[in-house]
Amino acid sequence: MNRAPLIGLDFDNTLISYDQLFFACALECGLIPASLSADKIAVRDHLRESGREDMWTRLQGEVYGARIMEAPVFAGAYEALSALQRDGFAMCLVSHKTRAPYLGKDHNLHLAARNWLEEHGFFDEQGLGWSPDQVFFESTKAEKVARITTLGCTHFVDDLPEVLETLPDMITKVLFSPTGGSDAGSDWLVLREWAQLPELLR
Repeated sequence: MNRAPLIGLDFDNTLISYDQLFFACALECGLIPASLSADKIAVRDHLRESGREDMWTRLQGEVYGARIMEAPVFAGAYEALSALQRDGFAMCLVSHKTRAPYLGKDHNLHLAARNWLEEHGFFDEQGLGWSPDQVFFESTKAEKVARITTLGCTHFVDDLPEVLETLPDMITKVLFSPTGGSDAGSDWLVLREWAQLPELLR
């Protein structure tokens, strides 16, 4: 008997887009030149290459905590998830996220992320209508993978190949890769933009 479809979703850099916010925050702090690409990875690499790994860690805490409400939903994600729900997909969110930043001001990063989901209508009965018990934040990648498996996800969408490659073969792996680069496994689905997802899974 086929399992009812349950699509699991990553959070950071999959549902929520941080590129512009990382660039803006780093620029405000004088950490990067204005000529740098407005891209999270470009900001990270610039700070690491200039020996400022601690500043990158502090910046992450600020963006994922106090400034998270400034980050948008990836274009088309909300509409794609609404279409999948109409097609009978159940959903859950499973994210690897520490509760507090490693450096910098103390923020509850789990609470900040839940507040972002609420603010963007994920729990709204007139929207996706999720319940809080569909959302899981795990402290380690191993715990994230274990949660995905325990929940019985039939599909999982993530931007990190290293997460997808550790999932059981019974789970359909969907790599979210909007920039076009791909380290996808041979049997993975590759998602370039959210609008493609309903057709990709039908």
